[in-house]
This record gives sequence, C-alpha cells and structure tokens, in this order.
Amino acid sequence: MPIGSDIPRVDGLAKLTGRASYVDDLRLPGLWHGGVVRSGVSRGRIKGVRFDSDIDWSRFVIVDHRDLPGPNVLKLIECDQPVLAADRVMHKYEPVVLIASPDKATLRKALRGVRVEIEPEPSILDPLTPLTPQLIQFGDDNIFKRIDIRKGDAAAAFASAAHVVEGTYRTGAQEHVYLETQGILAYREGDTLTIQGSMQCPYYVVDALAHLFGIERCYAPHHTGRASGFVGSDGEVSIDRSASCPDRPTKLRVIQTVVGGGFGGKEEYPSVLAAHAALLAEKARAPVRIVYDRHEDMAVTTKRHPSVVRHRTALDGDGRLLAMEIEAILDGGAYATLSSVVLSRGVIHAAGPYRCDNFHIHGEARLTNSPPYGAFRGFGAPQTYFAMERHMNVVAKAIGMDPIELRRRNLLNPGETLATGQEFKDDVDLAALMDKALDASDYVARSKAHAEFNQSHPYLRRGVGLATFHHGSGFTGAGEVYLASEVWVEAHADGTIEVLTAQTDMGQGTQTILAQIAAEALGLPDDRIRVAQPDTSRVPNSGPTVASRTAMVVGKLVYRACEDLRAQLNAAGADAVALTRAIADWHAARPGESLIGRATYEKPADVQWDETHYRGDAYASYGWAAYVAEVEIDLRTYGARVTDFVAMQEIGRVLNPTLARGQIQGGVAQAIGWALMEDVVLEDGVMKNAQMTNYVIPGSGDLPPIRVLFDERPTRHGPGGAKGIGELPMDGPAPAVINAVCSALDIDVREIPLTPERLMARMEESRNG
Repeated sequence: MPIGSDIPRVDGLAKLTGRASYVDDLRLPGLWHGGVVRSGVSRGRIKGVRFDSDIDWSRFVIVDHRDLPGPNVLKLIECDQPVLAADRVMHKYEPVVLIASPDKATLRKALRGVRVEIEPEPSILDPLTPLTPQLIQFGDDNIFKRIDIRKGDAAAAFASAAHVVEGTYRTGAQEHVYLETQGILAYREGDTLTIQGSMQCPYYVVDALAHLFGIERCYAPHHTGRASGFVGSDGEVSIDRSASCPDRPTKLRVIQTVVGGGFGGKEEYPSVLAAHAALLAEKARAPVRIVYDRHEDMAVTTKRHPSVVRHRTALDGDGRLLAMEIEAILDGGAYATLSSVVLSRGVIHAAGPYRCDNFHIHGEARLTNSPPYGAFRGFGAPQTYFAMERHMNVVAKAIGMDPIELRRRNLLNPGETLATGQEFKDDVDLAALMDKALDASDYVARSKAHAEFNQSHPYLRRGVGLATFHHGSGFTGAGEVYLASEVWVEAHADGTIEVLTAQTDMGQGTQTILAQIAAEALGLPDDRIRVAQPDTSRVPNSGPTVASRTAMVVGKLVYRACEDLRAQLNAAGADAVALTRAIADWHAARPGESLIGRATYEKPADVQWDETHYRGDAYASYGWAAYVAEVEIDLRTYGARVTDFVAMQEIGRVLNPTLARGQIQGGVAQAIGWALMEDVVLEDGVMKNAQMTNYVIPGSGDLPPIRVLFDERPTRHGPGGAKGIGELPMDGPAPAVINAVCSALDIDVREIPLTPERLMARMEESRNG
C-alpha cells in the first residue's frame, strides 16, 4: 500500500534535471526589476530623502508611502508594521522607498543614489534593557505578548522542597540559509493582480494584498505620522505620481513557484516582498520582480528569536520534580510579526515531557530596534527546550544524581498531565523510548570509554549527552478551528485524481506524501495521483504550510476528501477498477461538470482549549523523542565537533520512510549548526556578518553519521496514524550536544552557539573558579 512505502518523490525528476522553474527563472515580456532603499538608522524620524542629482530619475519608477492605495500597514497578527516608512523608522533596514528599472545594473546604481535623512532617537538593542519613557514604542511597556501558565501551588511546593536549583540560559538568533533567496514576481492580468513567488503560505499573501489594495479592512496601524517630502541634493526632486494605475485590481491571484527551502523564513516575509513588488508593478504598468541577493536576504529578513530563559526548580529528596518556575523572554525585534504565537509554542513546551504538579511559566515577547524576528523551524520550542534540557543536567549535578536517572524518575506516564493540564494519552512509554536511544548509542559503554580516554589523551576530550523532548502537531489551541482548513480532491474524466490544497512543497516532500495518502484512501496506484501547484485561483485555503501540520491535519483532510469522493460515486468499498469505471460513468453522464470530494476541518470532540487561561489540550497530538549526541573537543583550537548522533522518535505512522529520515537528518544538521557555529553577530541591532564567508553553517565534513530510528504508535488524528515531523528534530539536538560537551570537559555551558571563542572563555572562567 502507498502509505509507509518509499515511493519516489513526485517532484524529484524535475528538480534533478533542472526543469523545475523557480521565481528567478520566470520570463515575462517587459519585465522590470525592483529594489528597496532602506533607513540605515535603528530608530528615528525621517527628515527627508535625497536623490542624487546626477541620475535621470525619469527613467525609473519610484514608490513611497504616498503611493499606497490603502492603509500603510502589513496585515499580520498585529497590524503594526508599515509597508513603507512614512515619518519614522524602527530598525536599520526599514524599507522607505521602492525603485524599479528595466535594467538590473542601472537599478543598483539608482539604489546607491538615494539617501534617507533621519534624526536619530534612542533605541533598544537588548530586550532586557530597563525602560525609560523615551524608549516606549509599543503599548505601555514594549511587550508584544505576555503569557502565564499556572498549575497547582508552586510557592508552597518551593517552601517544602529538599532541593531548589536555578539557572539562566541564552540562545542566539539563527539565519535560515535556505538555498533559494526570497523572490516575488508581480504583474497584471486584466483586473487581476497576480503574484508568483517563493513562499510557504499563499493565502497569507492574499490577505496582505487584499488589505493593502483596500479590498478588506484591518485594525488601524500602530505607527502613524505625517508624510515627509522628497528632497534632492539641489532642491525638490519631482516624482511623477500620475503614472499610478487608475484602477485598483479587483481580483488577486497568488501562485507558489517551486521553492528552494523555507524553514519558516518564507512564512510571513513574502507578504512584505509581495506588497513591494505589487506596488511597483502597478505604478510601472509592467511586470516587476524583486529577488534579494544573499547579503540582502541575510541582512533584512526574519530570523529565529534570541531568547533568555530562567529556571527555578524544586525537587524532593528522591529527585522528583515538585515545582517549576520558568520565565522565557524573546527578542521580537521592531515589529510584532508572529512573535505572539512563537512565544505561545515556546512556553507550552518550556516544561518538557515531565510530570510535575506545580508550575508557573511566564513568557514575554519584547520589542527591540532590530529587524523583526519571525518564524523558524521549531517556532519557539528549540529556545525553551535548550533551557529545559540543559537545566535537567544542571539539576542532576546539583543534587548528585545521574542525569539519565533524573529523567527516568520524572518522565510522564499515561494519565498524568502536562503543564497546561493536558492529559498524556499517547500510547508511548517515554522511559522505554529513552532506553532505546541509549541502547542504540551504546551510551553506558561509550561514557565509560570516554572517561578513560579523557584521562590519557593530552588534548582531545570526548563526551556523550542526552535530551528528551516532545513537539505538538498542528496549530496551538483553537488555531485549527480558526483556520477552518478545506481540501478538495478532483476526479478527472481520464481517471486521474488531483489533490487541491494550498500546502506548499519546500523540499520536504509535501506533494509526495499527499499523493500517497490519496492513493491509499482511493486504492489507486500512486501514478494516478497528482498534486496541484498551489494557486489561489483554483485551490481552497487549507491553511499555511507551518506548525508540523501538513501530514497530520491536512493529510487527514485529504483522506476525508477522498472518502467524500467515494461517497458521491456510491463506491465506498470499490476496488481500483470499479472506482475508475464509476468515475468514467459519472463524467459521461455529466459532461463538463467537475467531480470533487471535499473536506473541512472538524475539531475532535475531546480536544478542548481555554485560550484565556492557557489550559487544556494545546495540541491534538505530540511527537516524542530522545536524542543522544557524542562530541570530541580539541583543546588546541577549542573546536567541538559531533562524532555520532542517534535520533529516536515516535511520530505515529511513518508515511514515507526515506522522506521522514531526510526530515530528521536535516533538522538535526540545522540544530547542530545552531548549537556550535551559527553565530548571528549583531551590531546596532542588525546582522554584521550577513554573508556566507563568515556566517558558518555545517558542511558535510562537520556532521556525524545521523542514525534515525522510529517507534511507530499511530494516532487517530492523522491519516494512517501519522503525526507531524518537520519541527521535532530541531528541538533536541542543541541541548544533547551541549550536554555532551559539558560532560567531556566538566564545565557548565548555558549559552549557544558555543563557538570556539565562547568555549575558550568558558573554560578560562571554569579554571579561575
């Protein structure tokens, strides 16, 4: 049967042969190229914009905030981010002016010929900076979102505890480094504004553009102000505003092109780029494409939120958890983007897969004058999990207990509850899952061998570390109800089946697994199934391709849509031959009509969530995992490298083993980079090392064998029992790796990335007491 088998990737041959067309491959007659003039100051008031008088500006299309057809705000969760800065800027790469030209070289020269004049204002570059009235820029306290989760009586538990252990843990930003940079193409087709581009969420772009062009309303922008004029080097520069299209588009069409990687970086940011390309295209009355080069992409786009997480933990004399107080602070950057929901997932996962009767978890996403941070694989959980799993080892050392035994005594059992009060119902023995990872890695024998090696070798040290963790599948709480996702499955007269969803394939294999699910549900060969490229003019809104939801949530909808198709044909139990005949007969009787099975998300009756108090079932299902990392450190260079890695996880039914292993291995590689080498160096709030020469990501020589193991426990919430998989492998590797380093060197590391420079400094601190 298709589910559980290694069918070839349906998009593999096109990518292998180069036939796949990315946004930069598309060619349209009369194409113009667009670019952005940015602020250059982290915070301040715009006094004017100077244009080089040596350039003939009549040859260009120029757009500023006065050209916007609707409100000057990007539609996201908070409507606080302007499309183009009007009177003030909030970070150093704030877009102020858009320019387009038919020639790329001429455009680059023009972009260098514009300077934004700004009167600087005091800025915040660290979320822990004490606030003064002049630093308040959002609400009363610069906090985009605060969340509290409470369970039991934490204060009373601390009062009676045998042990209380505290710790503060920090994680840095992380750049996505997708293979293909951000790119959007915008053009008119009659009264339809069409967008093609590299994106994860086509309907996000539809919503943003509908709002920008006045097709729907949104809340008033948070930042407002008086317009600033354009001032040339020798006086006022005349900008032709009569070239704007006289009629606004009445329809929107968004098409996802082939995407060369996303990892969350193409969730909300394409809405920014689409707005800019669309404004230029409308004014130029020509197709306009904006494709960032690597430097601009790294410098201006969203990244993983930096974090500071503080733990205070109470235990009894036997090492059992009595209470946890956890405070998680995320640096949100200058605008809210998705920080509130990143924080939400982070705090829900902050206490780990452990039983504890008393919790107080407090989270805040705070404003700084850095470019906004946003979605990244794991969505807040990697930050809080680094803190939780490092803290478990810190606790174990403080109370004189082996870290494996500490986890064994505290891992959840069936019927016990997580921090939100959600009952642990999954058919998973977490202690047994951990033991399988330990056995596969030969943990006990390796630990002993490493201790002996470290006693004898002059400059190499070896260690092994563990992390146990979980990750929720799908949108948090009532998110899936809010989305009301819909999927269609169309049966064509030739007997082929087309799956119609807005789910995008970014290289993870979405098209392949959705085809497998449909083939399984219909009992047809997989070569009879095709998955439509997301195009909002013909596919329903099945929700964004985020949150580890595609396989479980959307895959289940695909299965149900196939069942609806069978029901329409009165072919519930028909085999492939009979089903094909029924499809042919239906089309013969109704020529020209469409035969479509449909499914809309329905909340399981036993999944209940209280958004106000953050209580109940945060996710319908979770993936569970235990990862073991081995490391070797060279004391001559202070370089740490991972030499072996075992990834054991329970993710329900594995839909396609090869794709699943690839997802796990890719996530582990990305997390090893975050743990040891991917250092976003911030200066004046922005990435100073925004180029691949000195932002180092793991190469093949930096990675160990990554041994991937699955413990399949099907869930009723996913097709064939599948759960989400994409984000889980990002959560556990960093603490496992750093736990291994600390074991090898007998030091305490609480900040990542652990670059050689940081490791050397930490060891010097350790030697000095």
